[in-house]
Amino acid sequence: MTDLNPHVNQMADESMVRNLGAQIQAIWPQELPLLRRYALPDDVHVLDAGCGTGEASSRLAALYPRARVLGVDILDQHLELARTRYASLGGRLAFERRSIYELGLPERSFDLTLCRHVLHSIPHADQAIAELARVTKRGGRLHLIPEDYDMLHFHRSPPDPREFWHEVPDRFGRQTGTDLFIGRHAFAIFQRLGLVDITMDYIVVDTLRVPREVFASIIEAWRDGYAGVSAEAMGWTLEKSTGYFDRMIANIRDPQAYAVWMVPVLAARVP
Repeated sequence: MTDLNPHVNQMADESMVRNLGAQIQAIWPQELPLLRRYALPDDVHVLDAGCGTGEASSRLAALYPRARVLGVDILDQHLELARTRYASLGGRLAFERRSIYELGLPERSFDLTLCRHVLHSIPHADQAIAELARVTKRGGRLHLIPEDYDMLHFHRSPPDPREFWHEVPDRFGRQTGTDLFIGRHAFAIFQRLGLVDITMDYIVVDTLRVPREVFASIIEAWRDGYAGVSAEAMGWTLEKSTGYFDRMIANIRDPQAYAVWMVPVLAARVP
């Protein structure tokens, strides 16, 4: 399992819990209209693959008030936290330990299948997407947030965050066998799978649309979880790696400055 999840230590770190909480605050308000666009009935069967601590799963259960929602992940501590947090939805919301590569679920089971903030952290994303399509009903929707780490932009001042984002994702991805630019590559995977009605939208997490402290909390969590492995990948000191993150955080908090993270949302219908 570790070979298929080279970012597992970062995903299991306590910083990831903070990150998931901040990301849902920043992203969900803009993601919700995209989900409503599918015009699904309120009794759908939903899969949240790589559900983490259940932030999105719980919101999906609220969005579709008669739905059955299944959240799956490989991290037991995240699943336990999700079960505790959302016990009141236990009749309609369940959390199970399953691998995204081999879900062990029947074909054509779900009206809506989501995978958010996962595909950049695993190898063989094409195999995972094919498995997600397999369990989605014909006519059902596949909804992904496949991150792309060349889509973050900050005010240029030393240490320049542009240097970090142009160098670290490429090298770290090659060292871990993962694609940190999967946001632009997943479209071709959809095409090869024969999916239809493909859409690509972008959620704009920036200092105008999202509270600065929420945006800063995302970068702080990334710093706490990834500064060390980024330094190792680049042969930098920890202080240098941390310095880039601290510059990004300062930029976001500066009321005179602008910063933006473009978050791809790729969706399609299974024919």
